Amino acid sequence: MVVVARSLRVREASLSRIAPRNRRRTAAEAQCWAVTTPSAEYSRRLEQRRAEEKRWSRQDARLAYARLAVFAVAVVLLVLAIRGNATPWLLAPPAVVFGALLHAHDRVLRRLTSSRRAIAFYERGLARIEDRWIGTGEPGDRFADEHHLYAHDLDLFGRGSLFELLSVAATPAGEETLAAWLKSPAAVDEVRARQDAVAELTAALDLRESLGRAALDVRADVHTEPLLRWAEHPRLLSPPWLAWGARLFTAVVVVTIGLVAVTRDITPLLVVLVAQSLFTWPLVRRIEHVLHRAAAVTRDLDTLARLLTLIEHGTFEAPLLRSVQRRLGSGGSGASHAIRRLHWLIEVHEWQHNNAFLVLTLPFLVGTHIAWAIESWRARHGAAVRQWLAAAGEFEALASLAAYRYEHPDDPFPEVTAGPERPARFEGTALGHPLLPAARLVRNDVALDETTRLFVVSGSNMSGKSTLLRTVGTNAVLAFAGAPVRARSLRLSPLVLGATLRIQDSLQEGRSRFYAEITRIRELADVARGSRPLLFLLDELFHGTNSHDRLVGASGVLRSLLDRGAIGLVTTHDLALTAIADNLAPHAANVHFEEWFDAGEMRFDYRLKPGRVTRSNALALMRAVGLEVDTDG
Repeated sequence: MVVVARSLRVREASLSRIAPRNRRRTAAEAQCWAVTTPSAEYSRRLEQRRAEEKRWSRQDARLAYARLAVFAVAVVLLVLAIRGNATPWLLAPPAVVFGALLHAHDRVLRRLTSSRRAIAFYERGLARIEDRWIGTGEPGDRFADEHHLYAHDLDLFGRGSLFELLSVAATPAGEETLAAWLKSPAAVDEVRARQDAVAELTAALDLRESLGRAALDVRADVHTEPLLRWAEHPRLLSPPWLAWGARLFTAVVVVTIGLVAVTRDITPLLVVLVAQSLFTWPLVRRIEHVLHRAAAVTRDLDTLARLLTLIEHGTFEAPLLRSVQRRLGSGGSGASHAIRRLHWLIEVHEWQHNNAFLVLTLPFLVGTHIAWAIESWRARHGAAVRQWLAAAGEFEALASLAAYRYEHPDDPFPEVTAGPERPARFEGTALGHPLLPAARLVRNDVALDETTRLFVVSGSNMSGKSTLLRTVGTNAVLAFAGAPVRARSLRLSPLVLGATLRIQDSLQEGRSRFYAEITRIRELADVARGSRPLLFLLDELFHGTNSHDRLVGASGVLRSLLDRGAIGLVTTHDLALTAIADNLAPHAANVHFEEWFDAGEMRFDYRLKPGRVTRSNALALMRAVGLEVDTDG
């Protein structure tokens, strides 16, 4: 009862401290949530986008039939013209109409595609709200690391993971940024800066929809590593004075053509062209290489520019969002403007694939000038491409957290306390696991501070012990990433996390589970010596050894961690290990989950209660599955 009463006091105190910060919302955000629920708003917009999709689909069909009809008319007129029954000039109107229809059809197809992407954006949002999201998003498998101190233990990556729930990022940089935030707790000032940015983006649903419309193109077309290799590669054309030589030859050609027009003597022009060929011949291969590589990455940059334009044109108040915008400036112009200039250069180069245009421009070294201009672009902006990707990635990570906050308006921002980083503190009221469906979610209070620094959680199998540890850990991950938490309130100090919930043996590495576990705990002990206190989550501590060594070893390890200022939870279904709390009093307390039988079935309420558990359900579970258990011997 002492633990329960103390939790109630902590809840009241926490609410009084945290409420002012959690009530901080923009006027637009407050109005957005006051008018409608996220589910209703998504449903309303989804119906609108579906209506738009139907309208554009009808126009698509009409324009397709119109193009077919005009083409048929043109074929008929062509046959008549060939037979001499009509003038060939009659083909001009159908050609003009067909060109206009082609342009209009392309515009309609783009809008149709955009509508379908908006539909997918809202359908996935509704799936997240309705807890149907597993398998619908990016699982982030490439970020999984079983050697990380908590990523594998807390289900941060993989199918049904926290990353899949949160991420709406389209670029690899956005996914990498979000993954890094989940794996590395941020400093207090950074957490608050992210919270301010997330709060502002929460109500910016139109902007987040626009990001969603661009997402499929970005995901398919932006290949980060080849793009960066091209942007940061050393110059292929050098020395720079050769560019001025090419400009001089072009000027001489223009002047010589003027002389030919006056004198009718072509000899000077031929001499200049021969000299020009000798000048450019050693550079031909490098020029072609420059043009070819630039053309290959331009589509990536064009697609990225759509995303960057949305960020550049936004009006933001949060300092972090403004910082992202500033990083998209390069050489006095925005990133999207610089990319459009490169696109224009490549477009002119593409014109040279037309033989007639090539013949007309070849004497003027147009391809050479474009190659030098591309090299100049890379010299001016190439180093900034990585910065653009990083800025876009950070914005996408913030947008991901903002989408989560919009879709879970009852989840507040935590209060991460400033000032001295010790003593450690984690005070959560009505904590729930964000990956569990709302219909199955059971919330509990957990309060760890300078007085009670350790909970020894006992209980039967399947009673909720491991889920409690994951609930505490996952909410801490969200808190230090700058996201809202699944709780009524959460107040915590700067912490580092460590867990042993998924420690396993490894045949490949030749280690047992016990060895893997003590190795991880050694890592946690090293981390506990750092400037930030450790929040440890130890599941079935030293499960692979005998009860005596387990009790002695666990007591010693936990005492060492507490002496270094750490706080945490340790679970056990071994009733003998509940003596740990007595050994470490007054800084440790026993809490437990319990179960009961109802009509022959085992029931759990998953409610955390003070004290140690008094019974085990292992034998009952064995009998429940039909396993014969002889207890007479």
